[in-house]
Parts: sequence; C-alpha cells; structure tokens
Amino acid sequence: MLRIAASCWLIVASVGQWLFGFYILLFYGKTTLTSDFERWNRVLPHGYVAGDWVGNLIVGIHVLLASILVIGGPIQLLPWVRHQAPVFHRRLGQLYLVTAIVVSIAGLVMVWTRGSVGDTIQHYSISLQAVYIMGFAYQSIRYAKARQFNQHRIWALRLFMVTNGGWFFRVGLMSWLVINGGPVGFDPQSFTGPFLTFLAVFTYAIPLSVVLLELYLYACQTLNKTLNYLVSATIFLVTLLTTIGIFGATLGLWFPQIK
Repeated sequence: MLRIAASCWLIVASVGQWLFGFYILLFYGKTTLTSDFERWNRVLPHGYVAGDWVGNLIVGIHVLLASILVIGGPIQLLPWVRHQAPVFHRRLGQLYLVTAIVVSIAGLVMVWTRGSVGDTIQHYSISLQAVYIMGFAYQSIRYAKARQFNQHRIWALRLFMVTNGGWFFRVGLMSWLVINGGPVGFDPQSFTGPFLTFLAVFTYAIPLSVVLLELYLYACQTLNKTLNYLVSATIFLVTLLTTIGIFGATLGLWFPQIK
C-alpha cells in the first residue's frame, strides 16, 4: 500500500513538474531569446528592472536553471534510471546538486534585493529553505563519495523535497484557490494574509513534504499496519490535492502565459 501510494504521488508530481519545467522554458526561454525581458514582470513582480543588469542576470539564472531541477529531479527518482543508466544518473545528479545550490543562492539574492512580494515571514521562510538546500546537498554529496548509497538516497530524497518548495507553494496555492473558488484568507494584491503565511512556513521553513517523507521512510521500516495505512491514506490525500493544484496552475497560470 505504501509503495502504491508513493508511486501514485510520484507519477502525478512528475507530470506536474514537467509541465512547470516546459512552461519555464517556453515563457522565460522565449522572452530571453527575443530580449522581451519586460514580460517577466507579468508573472514575477520586479523580475526585470531596467538598467540593473546584474539583478536581471540573477533572476534569469534563477528561473531558467530551475527548469533543470523540475525536469531532471523526477528522472533521478526513476528506479530503472539508477539501475540501467548509472553513469547518466550520476552525471544528472551532479548537475542537479550544483544547480540546486546556484538556484537557491540566486533566490536568496532576489528575495532580499528585489523587493519580493509577501510579508517578512514569507521572506525568512524562503531564506531558510535555501539553507536546507545547501545542507542537504552537502550531505548527499558526502554519502555518495563515501559510497554509502542508502544514506545518499535518503538525503537526495530530502533534497528533492526542499528544492521543490517553490513548486509545492504554487501547487498548494492553486489547490486552495480551486477548492475555495477564489482567494480566501489572503489579499491577492499585497500577497499577504494568514493562509499565505501558513503556506510559506509549512512549505519552506518547516516543510511538510519532508515531514511526510520521513513518515513514509519510517513506515516502510515498521510492521505497524495501522501506521502504514495512515501514512498511505495521507499520501493519497496529498496526491489528490496535488492533482487539483497542478490542474489549477496549468490552466490558470502556465498555459495562459505561454499563449
């Protein structure tokens, strides 16, 4: 039951992340190639500032390299890739680790220099996410070099969860909007409110994705059927909410901008 639940979530999340990755390439990639940088501000407040070429370069690095994370991350989790293409798995993993660190540092600079939307709690939560990413990346590299592959796999899974905090935030927000039929618990103009504070804290600062991962890993090692069923049911519920959020984000955020 646990493996079925985890597999269902991974399939749904992979599709959602690949959709997000293609959106990044089609929107930001196209606007970059055509030098239409001002269009960034339609989806990313203060994404482009005329004359600030350093800041604009950092934003471009952050959003464009993020496509490597959301497209390559799910591929790394496929068992047959690890077993049948170990060299590819290793090279993609190295690229993923370096990219995750670079993207997190660029995100930190953006939050504290570009006047990002949201309140201070959201900004501190995002900053803490960057610390997690760099710490988990270090642990993943350390265990891989020591050839302790079981520990490497666990830290890589933790890294995958925290690295995708931005994706989880977007999917969680759109799931909330679809279920409620509109913005509830926050002001869409200032992008502040109790719901967004809650979502930021439990997506970035105290990532529930990692908490659920730890429960899954623990449940896999125990013979407690009650715990196994509870964790499986929770994963199925999260999968349903993820599906709703991906549906809302695809139709409400990503496709309209590509068009």
